[in-house]
Amino acid sequence: MAASLAPPCRSALCPPPLRLASRHSTFRTSSSPSLPLHPRPVRKGMRARGAVRAGIAEADGEPAPMGHVTKYNDSPIDLALMGLFRRKMEQQIGEVRTKQGGYEAFVEVSRRVMQGRTAAEQRAIVANVLMSLLPPNAPATFRKLFPPTKWSAEINAAITVPGFQWLVGPCQLKEVEVNGQKQMSGVQVKKCRYLEVSGCVGMCVNMCKLPTQDFFTNDFGLPLTMTPNFEDMSCEMVFGQMPPPLSEDPALNQPCFAALCSMAQPEADKCPRAPDATAP
Repeated sequence: MAASLAPPCRSALCPPPLRLASRHSTFRTSSSPSLPLHPRPVRKGMRARGAVRAGIAEADGEPAPMGHVTKYNDSPIDLALMGLFRRKMEQQIGEVRTKQGGYEAFVEVSRRVMQGRTAAEQRAIVANVLMSLLPPNAPATFRKLFPPTKWSAEINAAITVPGFQWLVGPCQLKEVEVNGQKQMSGVQVKKCRYLEVSGCVGMCVNMCKLPTQDFFTNDFGLPLTMTPNFEDMSCEMVFGQMPPPLSEDPALNQPCFAALCSMAQPEADKCPRAPDATAP
């Protein structure tokens, strides 16, 4: 119990009595609950609840404008995923040459996958990589858990937003219309990181758009349509919507980014690395 250290002093010059408080004493006001005098300190490395994980490092928190590459602060988990996908791709092409890590190394391996291979061969390698990341019988299990319904489409869209920002950058759920029905199964990518770092239309189409659509639609049985916007490098993903045939997909007729792609052929009407729209 607190106690006075000296007898009461009647003089006006005497200081107020000093009182000792125990280490468990609390401070209380008339309008606030008890607060400890010794709150638990925040240790180095601890995160405040609700803190956002590593992401865009631009001053305004938004992707860089067209023609500039966005700066990122990648988390350890992001870097681990980049390294995993990079090693899987290197295993597919039978070479391990990239020693450094990070997103640029991941994209550089993608460029090597394209070299000397047809568009169909590139897509096959990506499909093999995706399958190698899954446990046995994953497609059959996925089909049982997620039949092609509105609920399945919305769940997979919701998973995509936090799960794949390391690959494509910031994205968010959006309402879309599928077969006349409105549903929250759309994902809007603000500015695709894979496209802005590679600067290559062919890599976008062969290494991301088409194999991912095919993976979900044909292997998992849940239709997916991806529609990249080559004007601002954004992309819309719609789960539950069947992708168009190659002959009707405008992404296959997109010309190169002449000022951005190291492999560009500006004189060509369309990116020569994109698949032939008439191919099966």
